[in-house]
Amino acid sequence: MHQDLKTAVGDDFPHLTSVLADLVRIASVSADGFDPAEVRRSAETVAELLEGEGGQDVQLLELDGAHPAVFAQIPGPPGTPTVLLYAHHDVQPPGPVDEWQTGPFEPFESDGRLYGRGASDDKSGIVMHLGAIRAFGGKPPVGIKVFVEGEEEIGSRHLPQFLDRYTELLTADVIVIGDAGNWRVGVPALTTSLRGITAVEVEVRTLAAAQHSGLFGGLYPDALIVLSRLIASLHHDDGTVAVEGLVSQEVTGLEMAEEQAAAMAGVVPGLQTLGSGSLVSRLWTRPAISVLAVDAPPVAEAINQLVPAAKAKISMRTAPGQDNRAAVEALTAHLHANVPWGAQITVRGTDWGDGFALSTEGEAFEAWKEGMRQAWGTEPVEMGVGGSIPFVPAFSEKLPGAPILLTGAGDPTSSVHAPNESQDLDDLEKSVLAEAIALRLLAG
Repeated sequence: MHQDLKTAVGDDFPHLTSVLADLVRIASVSADGFDPAEVRRSAETVAELLEGEGGQDVQLLELDGAHPAVFAQIPGPPGTPTVLLYAHHDVQPPGPVDEWQTGPFEPFESDGRLYGRGASDDKSGIVMHLGAIRAFGGKPPVGIKVFVEGEEEIGSRHLPQFLDRYTELLTADVIVIGDAGNWRVGVPALTTSLRGITAVEVEVRTLAAAQHSGLFGGLYPDALIVLSRLIASLHHDDGTVAVEGLVSQEVTGLEMAEEQAAAMAGVVPGLQTLGSGSLVSRLWTRPAISVLAVDAPPVAEAINQLVPAAKAKISMRTAPGQDNRAAVEALTAHLHANVPWGAQITVRGTDWGDGFALSTEGEAFEAWKEGMRQAWGTEPVEMGVGGSIPFVPAFSEKLPGAPILLTGAGDPTSSVHAPNESQDLDDLEKSVLAEAIALRLLAG
């Protein structure tokens, strides 16, 4: 079935690979401190690509203080649904440049993969949507709207405002978010759940100012000892989260081998896992707490003093269905209850993003599953993701009548956000084909 689409995508894929490489060459890092002109150049390039494929009303969507997003649309035949295709053109900072095989924005191919920052996250998503449109000669069987965001990697700071201002422009019958990935290379997946995220900054103080450790050590605790014991209280001895009152669920029917997880994470030999139960539950549907940073004197500047104050940023991933306001309240209460020796403590919430459970029913979901079956020749997996994608609940809230599908071309070895990020090109080609087949099926 759909041999014409398979042939069209296969013939076109060298061009799509070239497009992906060209996009990777643009250093569209949206984080503060990087050149915003590169993000704008990336948006302009995506707009030109969409205009070249017959996109109408192509424009950069602008807000004061925001990186630009890109919009285009192609009307479908009368009576067919309209599908909004989402991706993002901004990327993470490169990180340690000397850990890259080449420069982060100098793409190269090796063993069937294209390397470079953004090759997978999420310029592969742009190419996936572009390729599906091209498979129909720029005349898809359904109405198409394309929205390519420029701020996903900084938490979609202005997405609610974009959705408010451009609601009518973005309204669609189905939303396809191309910013997820596959179960593994060669095995496609639809993501059906996302964890939420919250974070707090906690500061402890024991003294008004630093004091000589020889004069007062042993009588009063320094702030780092207090902070260390406070952080240690966040987990039980087996590594499960000790904060009470949080939502926790168990996943059945799908499991990941511990060796697979260890290889993907690059753990040191002998490192134990946290908690108990299935690995996928611990990754997708249970809370997790990490310490992201600590403010304290660096070792190179250590002197014989009792450190008077110390601060940490603590991040908590929450299960789908968790009220994140209640989660922050529970974490804050735990910290206040467990600070030792009467030290002063202040806690401030900093980051918010709700988890989400996507529907696995309906015509659109079945169309994408069938598209994946035919493109890969195997049954797609329905999987969760341990990370958080705040724009998913934002889309759901603003466009409540449209089913959301979360898909993508990456895989667990893509090293997104890390040095030597890469995209498996065979999986990208199959992702393009799957989306093209799904669009045809959705047209009936």
